[in-house]
Order: sequence, then structure tokens, then C-alpha cells
Amino acid sequence: MQRFHPASPLLLVLALAACGPTAPPVSTPPPPPLRPAAPALGLDRVMGQTAPTLTTLFGPAALDIREGSGRKLQYRSPACVLDTYLYPPAGGGEPKVTWIDTRTPTGADFDRASCIASLARTAEPVRPPRTAPAAGRLGRQRR
Repeated sequence: MQRFHPASPLLLVLALAACGPTAPPVSTPPPPPLRPAAPALGLDRVMGQTAPTLTTLFGPAALDIREGSGRKLQYRSPACVLDTYLYPPAGGGEPKVTWIDTRTPTGADFDRASCIASLARTAEPVRPPRTAPAAGRLGRQRR
């Protein structure tokens, strides 16, 4: 005679459950596509620009050096120093910025876009603070 074990039905149910249909796999959404690297913000404000455009953006250059057909314009702020190098295009024409260097006033490396932003902010005209008109003396009126 075979003995009936109380756990036998439970084992049978578990074994059959393993053979049954399975839930569809949980799919995770694919990672967002990588964006192509955008040019560093602010560099496009300087690269390819002419000396008059730089003067409009930053004010007069602190240093203006000409050597052959090349020109170096330097702009300074308390945070950084920007050297712009201008050369005429191959077909001729007005020299344009083809290279820039940035550094702190002590000579350490400085982020180019941050330096451009710093210089552009310092070149903006300072607006005088708004003041309220002086209040007249209260209680005394001219007749």
C-alpha cells in the first residue's frame, strides 16, 4: 500500500505551475538616444566673428597686437582673460576669430564658455539704480 503524503498535492501544483504560461517579460523602455554634442554655449558668440563685433560684445580690447596678417585681441575680467586670434579668410576679406585661449588672471586654465559669458556680462552697460523721487515735507504746503 502506498502512503499519501500531505505535501504531495502542493508539490504537484507547484510543478504544474512551472509548466504553465508565463507572464510576458517586463520590458524597460530603451534609454533616450544620445544627443550629438552641441557646441559649447557662448563659443559661437566669438568664433568666426570680426574685431568690430568683438568690440560690440566686450567693449574695447585690453590688448591689440598685430603680427603679419594676424591679430590678437585680449579681453579681461576679474574672473578670466580671453585671447582671440583673428586671421583673414583664405579668399581674403576681414580677419575673423579662428582660435581662442582662456585663463584666469594668474594663468590657470579657465572654461572658455564661462569666460565669454563673464566678459559679456561685464561689458553690458550698468544701469543706474532706480530711486524714488524725494518726498517733500509733509504738512507744509506753499500757498
